[in-house]
Amino acid sequence: MELDSRQTIIVAILVLFLGKYLNKKINILRKYNIPEPVTGGLVASLFFGLLYLLFNVDINFSTHYRDILLIVFFTAIGLSTEVRSIIKGGKVLLILTVFAIAYIFLQNYISISIAKLFNLNPATGIVAGSAALQGGHGNIVSWVPVVNEQFNVSNTMEIGMIMATFGLIIGGILGGPVAKYLIKKYKLKPDSETDDSKLLIGAKHGKNLTIDYNSILKVIIMLFLSVGVGIYMHDFLDYVNFTLPMFATCMLGGLILANLVPLIIPKLDCPAKSPTLAITSELSLGLFLAMAMMSLKFWEIGAESLFIVVSILLQTIAILLFTVFVIFRVLGKNYASAVISAGYIGSSMGATPTAMANMAAVTKEHGPSAIAFAVIPIMGAFIIQVSNAFVINIILMLIS
Repeated sequence: MELDSRQTIIVAILVLFLGKYLNKKINILRKYNIPEPVTGGLVASLFFGLLYLLFNVDINFSTHYRDILLIVFFTAIGLSTEVRSIIKGGKVLLILTVFAIAYIFLQNYISISIAKLFNLNPATGIVAGSAALQGGHGNIVSWVPVVNEQFNVSNTMEIGMIMATFGLIIGGILGGPVAKYLIKKYKLKPDSETDDSKLLIGAKHGKNLTIDYNSILKVIIMLFLSVGVGIYMHDFLDYVNFTLPMFATCMLGGLILANLVPLIIPKLDCPAKSPTLAITSELSLGLFLAMAMMSLKFWEIGAESLFIVVSILLQTIAILLFTVFVIFRVLGKNYASAVISAGYIGSSMGATPTAMANMAAVTKEHGPSAIAFAVIPIMGAFIIQVSNAFVINIILMLIS
C-alpha cells in the first residue's frame, strides 16, 4: 500500500498525537524523558509490522515532506543560533568536537572488527559504523554507491539502513534516561542565566507566545532565503567532490543570515529566538521524527541479522560508557554537560533531530541549558557531518 505525501502527513500528525497521549498517560515515559515522536512512532512502526506479518500488508510512506521538514528544522536551528552563543560555548564546543571526532574512529573500529569476526568484508563495517550511526539514513544513501563501487560488496544498503534505524531508536530511548541518571546522581541544577534555551526548541505549546501575521512572514522569508544559500553551498561542495548533506548547508545558511542581516540592516527585526521560529522548529522536528520512526521496517533484516544485532549491542554499550565516563566528565560534570550527554547519545547513535528531542525532553522537566542548545546543533549537524566524511574517506583508503 502506497501512501502519498498528503496521507503521510495525516498519519504523522496522528502518530505525534499518539506519542503525546502515551507520554501523558504512562509515567515511565515521562520519567525517563522519552521524546513524544519516538514513543508514537515506535508504536506505529510495530503496528504496521503486525499488519505485514499477519495480513501481508506492506505500507510505504512518502518521504517528500519528511525530507523537507528535516531541512526546515535545521534551517530554523541555524536562524536561532547567534555567534555570541557559539562564542559563549566555544570551549565546550571545542572539547566536545575533539572527543566526538575521536569517537568516530572508535565507532568505525568497532564495526570493522565485528565485520571481520563474521568473515564479512571490512567495508561492510563502514556502512554499519559512523556512516549509519553518525550520518543517518541520508548518509547511507550517499555512501553505499561509493563502497559498492570500490569493494563490490552486497547488502550494504540494507545493513546500513537497518543500523541507522536501530541507532535512531536507541539514541532516542537512552539519551533521556542517561541525562536523568547523571542529574540525579550528581544533584545537578541548571544555571539561572540560561533560561532562553526554550526558545530554540521545547517551548510550551500555545502558552505565553506572541505570534502574529508579521512574525510568520518574517520567519517564512528568512527560511526560504537561508535554504537558498544552503542550496548554493551544497552545489558548490558537490562541484568540488565533497559530500555534505543538504540539511547541514541549509543550517549554515541560516546561521550566516541570522548574524549577517542585523549587521547590514540594524533596524530589521530578525526572527532569531522568536516564539514563531521556536514553534516552527519544534513542529518540523516532531513531524520529521514521527515520519522517520513510523516508517521503520524491522522485518527487513536479512541473512546478516546476527551481525546487525551484535553490532548494535556493542555500539550501544560503547556509546554509553564513552558518554558517561568521558564526555560528561571532560565537559565539567555540570548540568549543561548532562544535557549535552543526552544530545550526544542521540546524535552519535541516531541523528541531530533525535539529539534535539532528547535535550528538549530533559530540559522540559529539569530546566533549560542555553549552552547545550547552542553547541549540539553546530556539532552534530555540521562539524560531525564534515568530520565523518573525512574519517570515512581515510578509512576507505586504509582498507582498500
